[in-house]
Amino acid sequence: MRSKNSFQKVSTVANLRKPLRLNVGFIINASIGYSRDFEFSFPIYKDEDLEMTDVRGVARVGRTPQGLVVRANFGGDTTLECVRCLREYQQRLVWEFTELYAFKPENVAESGLLVPEDAHLDLQPLVREFALLEFPIKPLCREDCQGLCMECGQNLNEKDCGHRNEIDSPFSVLKDLLEKRADQDQPQ
Repeated sequence: MRSKNSFQKVSTVANLRKPLRLNVGFIINASIGYSRDFEFSFPIYKDEDLEMTDVRGVARVGRTPQGLVVRANFGGDTTLECVRCLREYQQRLVWEFTELYAFKPENVAESGLLVPEDAHLDLQPLVREFALLEFPIKPLCREDCQGLCMECGQNLNEKDCGHRNEIDSPFSVLKDLLEKRADQDQPQ
């Protein structure tokens, strides 16, 4: 059963110029345990090195004795290039974070965040940082991507070019030895 103080309200953020900036002055003055959900939805998010579409998220801002805790879940689509076939594809990124914006410097967590004097939290740096962490190291358009032919460059997902793609391996010498040995062991 929820108490009056912890009743959840939802706010939709509509500031298009700074869509990730929240006015939390009313939460600062609320009793401990009070929280508010802020919903985000915008078609395009552009930053210096990040571009996403269909970005949606929810940030719950809660009042604690030390400061404001922000628990956020976000998702957005981005365009990546497959490391095997070099084709661009859309990938959904999903991330979450929890951070404390402290009231006093002695309560600051390792992230170093303080509640600003104007009581407006700008989540943009956090959203950007955590989104970038979700980018795959080796983006693949699909798990079974066959890549490109090493001889002619044909995308092997589209058609087979007939070339035999053998990767030069340090064990290829052993494979040749095994094949020779197998030929020698066969009765003549």
